[in-house]
Amino acid sequence: MSSTYNGFTVEERAAMKEHAQEQKKASRRTSRADKAAQDHQDVLAKIAEMQDSDRIMAERVHAVITATAPALAPKLWYGMPAYALDGKIVCHFQCAAKFKTRYATLGFSDQANLDDGTMWAAAFALTEVTAEVEARISALVKQAVS
Repeated sequence: MSSTYNGFTVEERAAMKEHAQEQKKASRRTSRADKAAQDHQDVLAKIAEMQDSDRIMAERVHAVITATAPALAPKLWYGMPAYALDGKIVCHFQCAAKFKTRYATLGFSDQANLDDGTMWAAAFALTEVTAEVEARISALVKQAVS
């Protein structure tokens, strides 16, 4: 076994830099309303930058989450769309291109009320967002913020 530390990948370093920039940008905003409006615009701009399949899924996931749980505030988190309650991330979308994976993911933090016994899913792979998937996302988000 090698004890050599290989460090973070290029994609991971880029995500951390994006997160630092997001934090700096957020600290410069003046009012809560300004922050919320700009955060939402930043999320929409980030979604618009995504490759076609990721962008289409992110747009639909965003629409479902904002319609299902208007209390969740859209914001960027490590350069990806995320949704927070009282400033704490509840769920996030990660496009496949971000870390060169074969599928996008919808992840939930420990703030989400998804507990089910001693083990439950905290992330879901997405290859397409169908009506059935939208219904499942809606149900998960409702449970997460309950």
